[in-house]
Amino acid sequence: MPDDPLIFDPHGGMPRLIEIMRRLRDPDCGCPWDIEQDFGTIAPYTIEEAYEVADAIEREAWGELKDELGDLLLQVVFHAQIARDKGMFGFDDVADAISDKMVARHPHVFGDESRDKSAEQQTRDWETVKAAERAAKAQTGVLDGVALGLPALLRAVKLQKRAARVGFDWPDASHVLDKITEEAGELREAAETLPHEKVEEEFGDLLFVMANLARHMGVEPEAALRGANAKFTRRFEKIEGWLAEDGREPGQSDLDEMDALWDRAKAEERG
Repeated sequence: MPDDPLIFDPHGGMPRLIEIMRRLRDPDCGCPWDIEQDFGTIAPYTIEEAYEVADAIEREAWGELKDELGDLLLQVVFHAQIARDKGMFGFDDVADAISDKMVARHPHVFGDESRDKSAEQQTRDWETVKAAERAAKAQTGVLDGVALGLPALLRAVKLQKRAARVGFDWPDASHVLDKITEEAGELREAAETLPHEKVEEEFGDLLFVMANLARHMGVEPEAALRGANAKFTRRFEKIEGWLAEDGREPGQSDLDEMDALWDRAKAEERG
């Protein structure tokens, strides 16, 4: 359309994307689906897109990364437009807020502090600045500010890191392994004698301690589980392939045969 030069400008950058979202949300001529959305309905898509960015990076799918980053950026623009529609703030306010935060948190780059410090020292300084920010927001508890909307495994690690800063932590991984054995026993007992809600509670306790073990071992649990998922997918697809060579599907096999094929897939991967 000749009266929409920005909308159709292939080099319009951020102004183009912001205008596209404004038009999509226009109550008179926008998209009915986009108009109906709010923060709550869009939030799950935001989380999903962040994971797709992480997935592209983990797979080193650099050709996909640009598109995935664009999908994630769209989520930010969408939330900012919803906020503008409500008279709260706009995209520029979002950009200004994070810019102010980055400048304040890097006085060794944008201020008078010396850059002659280690990455470890910078991490400590960063935590000091963030603690001051939480205090300014009247977040006085050690665990205040750990977002409820985080994926549960990630939030578990963040909660544990916060507690560890004030000394509430096991001294080494061996103590965590002992706790895992204890929690596994409690889960077994619950499964045999207790109602489902208690089984779920004990299962959660075991997952929480597993996240703690990952932290002590320097393992990122989300990445570890994604890797396990990818490995399971890869090996199961091999099972499907070998069965297909025989003209069958997994439902036409049995556990013993598929377990043997699984061992074959493992052996092939190990060379």
